[in-house]
Amino acid sequence: MSWLFLIIAGIFEMLGVGSINRFNQNKDKKSLCLLFLTFGSSFIFLYLAMKNLPMGVSYAIWTGIGAAGGAILGMVFYDESKDWRRIIFIGIILVSVIGLKLIG
Repeated sequence: MSWLFLIIAGIFEMLGVGSINRFNQNKDKKSLCLLFLTFGSSFIFLYLAMKNLPMGVSYAIWTGIGAAGGAILGMVFYDESKDWRRIIFIGIILVSVIGLKLIG
């Protein structure tokens, strides 16, 4: 269950990065609430995951999902660069996260 909590925490982290962008564009209360909701949920699920998983592995996977997911969101929804080198490095982050799960 801890691994599921960690994946959920990473997804909320990714959504939190997207909500920062939304708040920068809109500056309204709804965007601010979304920002707090996504990052708050991310921290709650990270806390739950870290009850049974080591801190180093949990944090690395959480930030990896957030970083890779944020970059993918930027490419898909905000027309950021889709350069093949960028995609390769995002893939390296994802392979590293999977590797940590397999040995952790």
